[in-house]
Amino acid sequence: MGGRSRTRWAAVALGVTGLLCAVLGAVMIVVVPSLIRQQVLKNVRIDPSSLSFSMWKEIPVPFYLSVYFFEVLNPEEILKGGKPEVQERGPYVYREFRHKINITFNNNDTVSFREHRSFQFQPAKSQGSESDYIVLPNILVLGAAMMMENRPMSLKLMMTLAFSTLGERAFMNRTVGEIMWGYNDPLVNLINKYFPDMLPLKGKFGLFAEVNFWHSDQCNMINGTSGQMWAPFMTPESSLEFYSPEACRSMKLIYQEPGMFEGIPTYRFVAPKTLFANGSVYPPNEGFCPCLESGIQNVSTCRFGAPLFLSHPHFLNADPVLAEAVAGLHPDPEEHSLFLDVHPVTGIPMNCSVKLQLSIYVKSIKGIGQTGKIQPVVLPLMWFGESGAMEGKPLQTFYTQLVLMPKVMHYAQYALLALGGALLLVPIIYQARSQDKCYLFWSALCCKKQDSRAAKVTGASPTRWLSPPGPPAPAPRSSRTPPADGPPAPRPEPRQPHPAPRVPRRADTQGRSCARDGRGRQEAIRNLLSR
Repeated sequence: MGGRSRTRWAAVALGVTGLLCAVLGAVMIVVVPSLIRQQVLKNVRIDPSSLSFSMWKEIPVPFYLSVYFFEVLNPEEILKGGKPEVQERGPYVYREFRHKINITFNNNDTVSFREHRSFQFQPAKSQGSESDYIVLPNILVLGAAMMMENRPMSLKLMMTLAFSTLGERAFMNRTVGEIMWGYNDPLVNLINKYFPDMLPLKGKFGLFAEVNFWHSDQCNMINGTSGQMWAPFMTPESSLEFYSPEACRSMKLIYQEPGMFEGIPTYRFVAPKTLFANGSVYPPNEGFCPCLESGIQNVSTCRFGAPLFLSHPHFLNADPVLAEAVAGLHPDPEEHSLFLDVHPVTGIPMNCSVKLQLSIYVKSIKGIGQTGKIQPVVLPLMWFGESGAMEGKPLQTFYTQLVLMPKVMHYAQYALLALGGALLLVPIIYQARSQDKCYLFWSALCCKKQDSRAAKVTGASPTRWLSPPGPPAPAPRSSRTPPADGPPAPRPEPRQPHPAPRVPRRADTQGRSCARDGRGRQEAIRNLLSR
């Protein structure tokens, strides 16, 4: 009995444990998703108490700026009306550092800040040095000529004389460092002296000279429009909108496909083919650029009035006329497309590459001799790719807290539910097997089964149950009267009572119970007949 009791309590303990596991698993299935959602919403807000605030303030992701220049191979032929021919030079790679200060939280769920960007040249990643000389269109001369197109002829002649005096030509030969970060040009001072409203800069002139200054910006506390984080819980129907200072406009990227970055699930967003389309092809862009060809955007309003245009590198997705007008351009979707890989749950970018091209519109301007016979053409100057990918300790922390732990909890809840169900079967099976009992109205059948089972155990044949012995029946009257002509018939010997059947010993208590029940019935019948 002690062993049976211990077995029973063990079955009960397993059943209780299984019930607790099943309840815990069911609760986790209901509670865990909402708990994760609350924690994500709490920590992706740009708030000093959130986990993402320090990442937003001091971006731990290394950003790199890769610059490619289109060196002009035939400047003299262009001045004579020939087709431009260019050759791509680069990349010249810079490590980009971003720092935010003067952070102010406003009452309308916005935050104001100032961001400073600095760049450090990376010789190991570059194909060339900042001292390399490159022949490019002279933006100051050609830009000033375009702005003087509708001015009086006298002013044009004065401008031509000034260009000649200062030795300015339509094409220049400058180093990469000068083109990027500026160079001292007396033409800048001359233009500011006689045409003060023409150039909004003084001193050095360079394509990226202004990035050394402080910039002001704002972004929503959840939907970051500075291109560093977006709203969480994205779907394939979501889109990414951010403001690009280089493009002087907001950009909208669309979902392309799911992917994985270092084990982290991502959504890839790319630029639609209509990003730089003109108004005739894509009416919503009509306000950005009334351009003749589709695929380029006029950014002269935010580039000191020079006829500069923005597009994808090598005029990708633009009107084929643009690329055909310049020899040496080879658009490639794999190499020249921009994309952002974003973690859909948090809205934090894991890997990004934004690629844009800067071009200048040039043509011959009557009255300005430096423009010669240049045919109207959009001449590419350079294209740059700004890329960054999460790596190192920030990547491991992100993976552990936002990917690994939710995945473990997801599988744990179903494992607990399955384990609980399996443990609950133990007491059920035990109870079913322990209820093999004989009931009163099944006694005969039960006893036969038990007897047969015992016979198998002992090796004997099943016991046959016989009626108990009684007094001998009286002989028939005819047998008492002897025949008239013969000896008397022999008197039959009295019948010997049959011995009581022996019941085989049962192998279990239920067999003994059934045997005792059978003997009791036989004894009762014998007593009744003896009366």
